Amino acid sequence: MAGRGSRLRPHTLTVPKPLIPIAGKPIVERLAEDIIAVSTEKVDEIAFITGDFGEDVDEQLINIATRLGAKGTIFKQEEPLGTAHAIYCAKKCLDGPVIVAFADTLFQANFELNTESDGIIWVKKVEDPSSFGVIKVDGTGIITEFIEKPTDFISDLAIIGIYFFKDGKKLKEEIEYLLNNNIQSKGEYQLTDVLQNLKSKNINFTSVEVDEWMDCGNKIATILTNSKILEIKKNEFKVPASAHIENSLIVQPCFIGENVIIKNSKIGPYVSVGNKSEIINSNLNNSLIQDYTIIEDANLTNSMIGNHATYFGVSRSISIGDYSMLDFKNK
Repeated sequence: MAGRGSRLRPHTLTVPKPLIPIAGKPIVERLAEDIIAVSTEKVDEIAFITGDFGEDVDEQLINIATRLGAKGTIFKQEEPLGTAHAIYCAKKCLDGPVIVAFADTLFQANFELNTESDGIIWVKKVEDPSSFGVIKVDGTGIITEFIEKPTDFISDLAIIGIYFFKDGKKLKEEIEYLLNNNIQSKGEYQLTDVLQNLKSKNINFTSVEVDEWMDCGNKIATILTNSKILEIKKNEFKVPASAHIENSLIVQPCFIGENVIIKNSKIGPYVSVGNKSEIINSNLNNSLIQDYTIIEDANLTNSMIGNHATYFGVSRSISIGDYSMLDFKNK
């Protein structure tokens, strides 16, 4: 999670994309929860590979690991040298069973992780595989080939960016081989090359297909993922007692944070409202609002608003970041 998340700006100017909240919880925390849920063994440590986002971000990540019952460790990737290089930044943790996940995606799955396998790759069937890395499998379910963004149809099983390795040490050794021999693809050290090398050494990878794969790469995808999570986990969301709801309608499913104030408004469906935000005389649906934000006289849909923002508005779909202010009432 060392990237700057340029496709989700302005929301990623101050924090890494995986800390953006989805239905009231950071993306990376939801991802780690889902991985732990399918794991048959206890997760002892969660290593976060980040860029230089500051001590506050590091502390948030450590707290996420603690909430999940694991030790949290921070590693820095100083340069964008590829996925394999990013994983190698956490080389101290590459020992024994390891799960590697790219932290801008969420999934829903109904399986138990088979830790007796040499390696497992999470996949999902997609309509257009040309934008993804894909796999081919033989009749026994063993992966025979990894193909990055095929121009001709080879397979529709897309790699979603979550991997299990029974022996983390072997993963580390193969990455070291790439680094020591300067083996790059498109100017970077790629995990796909590592997987291909491991396969050539008789490491058998199998695949498991997830039921749902949800992207958080840009505003539209993130809002859609927020809606899907609200629907999937709708029984978990209750309006907290600290929220002040006055002359307003909440159309579920919605996430309402602590100490939220909602007056003379209709909220939902598929809206997340962060802690201590205020919504007055407004109509919101299919939107994601973060903490300490004020919205008044607005009619918003498919919108994403950051922390400490203020919007006095009109009808529209918007995306504004932290500490922003838009006032259309006085124009």
